[in-house]
Amino acid sequence: MSKEIKGKIAVVGEGDSVMGFRAVGCSVFPVADAQETLDALRRLCEDGYGAIFLTESVADNHLVSEYLAVLAAKTWPVVTLIPSLSGSRGLAMGRLKANAEKAIGADVLFQRKG
Repeated sequence: MSKEIKGKIAVVGEGDSVMGFRAVGCSVFPVADAQETLDALRRLCEDGYGAIFLTESVADNHLVSEYLAVLAAKTWPVVTLIPSLSGSRGLAMGRLKANAEKAIGADVLFQRKG
């Protein structure tokens, strides 16, 4: 059973990319592969984390993407993709663009009608 969500924030990704977030009070969860990422995401949901930041490099996997789609249909947790130290893969901007178009019916980020 899920615990009450109390504003806990987690950062999941490769170790070098997530460790700095510990300094600002986030819980960090270094992962090495898709299975570890899925395990961490499931555990964080069960533990009542309200916000999860996930590096694009660990999110760029079919299994992880499928689970993120399941989480996107729920109110909590809010999962936000962030670039890793190796740079952005464009996944975060793509999700933001798709969500904006879904919400308002137009591409406000690139100023094209949807």
